[in-house]
Amino acid sequence: MTSTEPATGPASTAKDKVLAWLRAHAFGLAIANLIANIGIVVTGGVVRLTGSGLGCPTWPKCTEESYVAHEALGINGVIEFGNRLLTYVLAAIAITVVIAVWRRRGVVRNLAVVIALGVPFQGVIGGITVLTDLNPYVVALHLLLSMAMVGLCVWLLDEIRSPVREAAPRNVRIASVVTLVVGWVTLWLGTVVTGSGPHSGDLESRRTGLDPALMSHIHAYAVYALVAATLVTLWLGRKNAYVRRVTIVLLVIELAQGLIGWVQYLTDLPVLLVGFHMLGAALISAGLARVLVSTRAHTA
Repeated sequence: MTSTEPATGPASTAKDKVLAWLRAHAFGLAIANLIANIGIVVTGGVVRLTGSGLGCPTWPKCTEESYVAHEALGINGVIEFGNRLLTYVLAAIAITVVIAVWRRRGVVRNLAVVIALGVPFQGVIGGITVLTDLNPYVVALHLLLSMAMVGLCVWLLDEIRSPVREAAPRNVRIASVVTLVVGWVTLWLGTVVTGSGPHSGDLESRRTGLDPALMSHIHAYAVYALVAATLVTLWLGRKNAYVRRVTIVLLVIELAQGLIGWVQYLTDLPVLLVGFHMLGAALISAGLARVLVSTRAHTA
């Protein structure tokens, strides 16, 4: 009697190969996760800066009759619908990361799951922004949640692979926490400035009613405080090579972001510069998270 190979054999082998490949490339997939989350911030900025926030006037459908954009919605509909489609790309990458790290119980797996669950949650918040006709406070929440996702992606990367190190001294850890808090206040104030400024995402959407010039100056003072806090962290952590290196990177991003902010303020907020400023905000969120985790102990 000849034995027959179980029907599940070839399929099982293929599955094992795919899983092995994913596990071997978990770090690269986590990098893709970070890039995708930064990318969605930038594409969301494109939606707002092109006045396409209500290009699809309802949610979850694009219009009352269709889930997809159609010719009558014009380029704004294409841009808004395209941004919605990117959510599925983001979700696919996040789920792939979960599969890749599933065997690694603890912080790594938990972070991957939280990030994956955050994608549909962000999609719902994005839908609420449409249903509320781009309420500036809901839009701000949507952006800040994306910034938080970026920070979590950085934390995940550090957990998967980073230099083996002891925890930094207590004063350095405290300074990194203060820098994170000041940085997040700065990011929040940036959303307040945006909510009071001209780039609302749609000509008909309401603004906060706050004086944009005043809010811009308050935001600038927060930036000064952030740079100062970063310099303190850099000084206290100067003897720790890893902390010093990542803090310098954050400082460079902050200075570049501050320069872009001042130039866009003095030139009446040109769309291109505002777009770069949003990219800079996402990079600052990543940098803040990286400085914080760099002060924690990490084993192989």
